[in-house]
Amino acid sequence: MKPNVILSTLAATLFAANAVASTPYMSAEWAAQACQGWNASPQLSNDLGVKWIKNDKGRGYKIIHMFRTDCGVDSKVEMKIVSQGGKAQCASAGPVANARLDYDVDYQMHATTKDWKSGMNPATAMMFGNLKFDGPKLEAMSVMGPFQAFMTLASKVPGEAACPAK
Repeated sequence: MKPNVILSTLAATLFAANAVASTPYMSAEWAAQACQGWNASPQLSNDLGVKWIKNDKGRGYKIIHMFRTDCGVDSKVEMKIVSQGGKAQCASAGPVANARLDYDVDYQMHATTKDWKSGMNPATAMMFGNLKFDGPKLEAMSVMGPFQAFMTLASKVPGEAACPAK
């Protein structure tokens, strides 16, 4: 490889790494990365495609809102999950596009940054109040394996400690 190609490749790699590193944890940009992670996870896309995604009141989607408690409710982001080819696929993620949630089918979760980044067990976290949760609790309890996979995904998508811009 030519030296200038090596240098430009290295510069592009460093720029991309810096862009990820400068993304606030649980920002709109972070949510887009989490959406990609959701679709790459067989436990989320396949296991939730069996039954969970079908509880949507005929709308064709479910909405998940989430935020870091220490950053405030105005910092919440949204993931839109749709049924596609028998899978639960993340169709979009970023700023809130659906302000009104139907808690029979949709979810809102918040926890401290420390708790989100811990990859907490959702059942234990809800029981002890570390994860505040609104939505169909019995449904969530019935898919605890994928719910744990979601919490692990949320803890692994990188982001810096600064609160997202409001």
